[in-house]
Amino acid sequence: MADRYVPTGEDRRPGGIPALRWEELPEGPALVLLDQTRLPAEEAELVCPDPSALVEAVRSLAVRGAPLLGIAGAYGIALAAARGHAVEEAAVALAGARPTAVNLAVGVRRAHTAYRDVLARGGDPERAAAAALAAARALHREDAEASARMAGHGLALLDELLPGGGHRILTHCNTGALVSGGEGTAFAVALAAHRAGRLRRLWVDETRPLLQGARLTAYEASRHDMAYTLLTDNAAGSLFAAGAVDAVLIGADRVAADGSVANKVGSYPLAVLARYHHVPFIVVAPVTTVDPGTPDGASIEVEQRPGGEVTEVTAPWVRVTGGGGGIPVAPLGAQAYNPAFDVTPPELVTAIVTEEGAVSPVTAEALAELCVRSRQVTMS
Repeated sequence: MADRYVPTGEDRRPGGIPALRWEELPEGPALVLLDQTRLPAEEAELVCPDPSALVEAVRSLAVRGAPLLGIAGAYGIALAAARGHAVEEAAVALAGARPTAVNLAVGVRRAHTAYRDVLARGGDPERAAAAALAAARALHREDAEASARMAGHGLALLDELLPGGGHRILTHCNTGALVSGGEGTAFAVALAAHRAGRLRRLWVDETRPLLQGARLTAYEASRHDMAYTLLTDNAAGSLFAAGAVDAVLIGADRVAADGSVANKVGSYPLAVLARYHHVPFIVVAPVTTVDPGTPDGASIEVEQRPGGEVTEVTAPWVRVTGGGGGIPVAPLGAQAYNPAFDVTPPELVTAIVTEEGAVSPVTAEALAELCVRSRQVTMS
């Protein structure tokens, strides 16, 4: 089990406490997470002393967001190795904790490969554990750098598509520093526009059923003094009809080889609305989110979440009465359909922005070239 504790109020960075950090505690190393299920009511942390605690944190969404899941997965392997747990078993459990987010498996594989390479060369487990931790730290650092580059490319694309500034951006779910080693993906682009004086309004979808927009994106926007407005997901159509949206910016949990994008459920309807109203629909994600091994959208495994997330509303500071740990909002026994993600076909995506630049139009050939270019940059 993860150990929960509430920080003393010390602020470790201007935007709040880190979303994730490696900590050398007296009893041994641990991964310390900002518990995102507690936000915005309190900034509480979870201490994960072993891989099973981290798997629990991933499944409960205490830690979430594609890039950060990759980083967490890599640190999870380092944690297993440093603590003397079965690394092979930890790799399987961590990689399968959330099936749609490809970055999780990528991060696990990177640290696991570093660990096994040392052992294969005759190194001892201690050196192998150090190699896994170095791989996790490198991934953490690279993601922060990628975030900054995505923000620059995304802002340049916005200025090209929407000259004159005054951008009114609609975003879905949460794509800021809470999902990244840096300032995020789609949110980082909006933040760059804000800092450049070119963001007129950030429209924040509440993002049912777990309200990552209301709880997390609004939390981050307010900390950066951004002009933002929260709306219910089903009010987005009215915004488009009123001509109040200049662009949609979302993140991604997996991009298939053909350019199909899996993201938080509710993204696909926004893409349809954007196409009808001639509004750019832009996906911002690191190259690690592009999965050449998944040929198309139909091949993406979409995670199905518990029905209680729909039939009940959870609030950590409110007494609960429902069987799933929340306040019932539906009749007892009501069945719920609760996919965590939906898939947007490439023909509805205006551009995919990565740290290596933007792809537009979105085609399998363009994405393949992007991945090759990224590997060449990494090798150099």
